[in-house]
Amino acid sequence: MSAIPLSTVETTQEEPPVNLWRDAWHRLKRNKLALFGLVVVLILAFAAIFGPYLTPYDYLSQDLQARNAAPSLQHLFGTDDLGRDVFSRVVFGTRTAFLVAIVVTLIAVTIGLVLGAIAGFFGNPFDSAIMWLTDVTMSVPNLLLVVVINASLKTPIAKWMEAQYMATLNPFYRQTIWVDFFLVFGSMALISWPPYARLVRAQVLSIRSRPYITAAQALGLSNWIIMKRYVVPNALGPLIVSVSAGLGTAMVLESAFSFLGVGVNPPTPSWGNMISDGLRVWQHYPHLLAAPAAVLGLASVAFSFLGDGLNDALNPRGSK
Repeated sequence: MSAIPLSTVETTQEEPPVNLWRDAWHRLKRNKLALFGLVVVLILAFAAIFGPYLTPYDYLSQDLQARNAAPSLQHLFGTDDLGRDVFSRVVFGTRTAFLVAIVVTLIAVTIGLVLGAIAGFFGNPFDSAIMWLTDVTMSVPNLLLVVVINASLKTPIAKWMEAQYMATLNPFYRQTIWVDFFLVFGSMALISWPPYARLVRAQVLSIRSRPYITAAQALGLSNWIIMKRYVVPNALGPLIVSVSAGLGTAMVLESAFSFLGVGVNPPTPSWGNMISDGLRVWQHYPHLLAAPAAVLGLASVAFSFLGDGLNDALNPRGSK
């Protein structure tokens, strides 16, 4: 029997083991648009966390002598009709957008993951009931549902907070921004979870027929342990891709609802209410509309590029 060349043995031993996440990262790095999206998302995340501490002005500070000033070195994006620095407000609006997007997406993903896994793994009657609920939720117009929730709950909650303030004199109950956030989180999560539930259900239906699931059932493992250890982890890949795109969608939705007056209301900066204010005077002061609209468009495109890149990286067989 002939001996195996030493060089062949050394080459075989030096080859690193296959790793899904490392291979996905290598594929992601070769996608220039995905890298662009990742860089923009990281910059926006940095601005959301640290930006308000680095901006030259407070987002609420007013300078009536510098009202509606054009962009300059002193005010990079100009000032609004109250003399507030638009750049500082756009940066603080990044925090609002990320906070809403992350919290809403986490709530929606959690609901969708739980309901989708139950529907796909246990089948009827859970499957029929959950899919019926999904179809009903998706059939209701998003804007109508958000308007109804805000109109029905905002006034009672505001009155309750005012009563609590009168009883305790705690200034926290005078911060109505938390009412806006609570209603935005709840209403947006209610309209955002069905796509995640459908995606997880489809993945679980495919996974539950795999041999390792049959083997786990033959060993006597309970259904909940099988779901936690084998089904849900193997369904996370497509869900991660969907979440990356869902973050951008949540930002756009929050801006749209704030633009229509049913989201985050002034004086808290939001890209949506800034666009709404700028739209009224854009012919005379176009910078008031251009600055928040450009940042919102950039964020939406960046999350779209990143989502497409993650899809190609995590599902190489489905990429072109």
